[in-house]
Amino acid sequence: MSILIVGVNHKTAPVSIREKVSFSPESMPQALHSVHQIVQENLILSTCNRTEIYVASHQQQPVDTLMEWLAGWHNIATTHLKPYLYVHQQEDAVRHALRVACGLDSLVLGEPQILGQLKSALQAASDNAVTGSQLNRLMQHAFSTAKKVRTQTSIGANPISVAFAAVSLAKQIFSKLEKQTALLIGAGETIELVGKHLAANGIGHVMVANRSLDKAQKLAANYGGKGIGLQDLAEHLPQADIVISSTASPVPILGKGAVERALKIRKHRPMFMVDIAVPRDIEQEVSNLDDVYLYTVDDLQSVIEENLQSRRAAAEQAESMVVEEVVSFMSWLRAQDHMATIRDYRARTENIRQEVFDKALSLLHNGKSPEEALQFLAHTLANKLSHDATQAMRHAASNGDHALLQHAKILLNLPSPATDNNGKHL
Repeated sequence: MSILIVGVNHKTAPVSIREKVSFSPESMPQALHSVHQIVQENLILSTCNRTEIYVASHQQQPVDTLMEWLAGWHNIATTHLKPYLYVHQQEDAVRHALRVACGLDSLVLGEPQILGQLKSALQAASDNAVTGSQLNRLMQHAFSTAKKVRTQTSIGANPISVAFAAVSLAKQIFSKLEKQTALLIGAGETIELVGKHLAANGIGHVMVANRSLDKAQKLAANYGGKGIGLQDLAEHLPQADIVISSTASPVPILGKGAVERALKIRKHRPMFMVDIAVPRDIEQEVSNLDDVYLYTVDDLQSVIEENLQSRRAAAEQAESMVVEEVVSFMSWLRAQDHMATIRDYRARTENIRQEVFDKALSLLHNGKSPEEALQFLAHTLANKLSHDATQAMRHAASNGDHALLQHAKILLNLPSPATDNNGKHL
């Protein structure tokens, strides 16, 4: 069984490509079952910064098939998508999975949200019965490695995240936030973090818009703000100086027309907008409007870079820990390749035991004494169990295969002959 990862991330593909290959929660079950027709085990990780297919397969080279599947699923030409894709196999795949779980491959070094997203991806695969012992073990190993990295290094010591970067950028546009109104679109973990950072920086007023009005109101209440439904977004948009959006919508929520109308009502007072979502929540054309400062998740890189220095030393320590954990997992994986041999040997031994037992029992039923039946059982069982090994050792001895004989001594736990000081057998 081989481990394989095919995907794109923020390092290999711009947001315009990443949004085309993302998977919505609604489409995930069908996609997982579709991949399951190709390989034995799979899970799909889809976030704003990456889309990755994790696979355990008996096939030697399912790489091209998976690339074609990913492109075909999203109606993209394989030749167009292929330059942005990366492939990791076996040890490299294990290393990549562990680095992803630890936040070492994230846009924001060491960010913790990816671990929860990876756990959700495993849960979705498990719920749809498309994963198994190999990927389950890999994911659990990744989770334990991430926990080890977080407890034994300071990689998560400082608040650096996409949410933190978005608020930091807002502070660069508006030197003080006390008089500003922020409109947050969505109600997930990222938007919740944005709200916390805005509140910590003294934001004047917060509105939260979400498809579920109840969720919007509950989240807004944490900041003394107002919750609204998405259908009321255009009505409240003119009040917003800062708009930060992160939803799982497959289509844009804010279009150019709605923003143009809001700007007229605002008398062209500037609006700062950050679209963290992939696919994007705000139409790209909005960036062409005067008085709008629109940033995507890719634009936050420079802000994040300024805050990463404190985490780099911790990241180096974490990378060393990942190397050790990769070795540990690969040892387990190699052992699994030979489990079938062990199972076959035990099954054969059990068949011999049952066969000899049945014959001994037949002797008793035919009037033989218990002692005779036991003698037969012990003698026959010993002969049958030792027969193949004895024949193989005789053949090795006649052919001068000393290496096999030495391995046989180890495997069968036989004592080595005593030798004198010159190495001669005594």
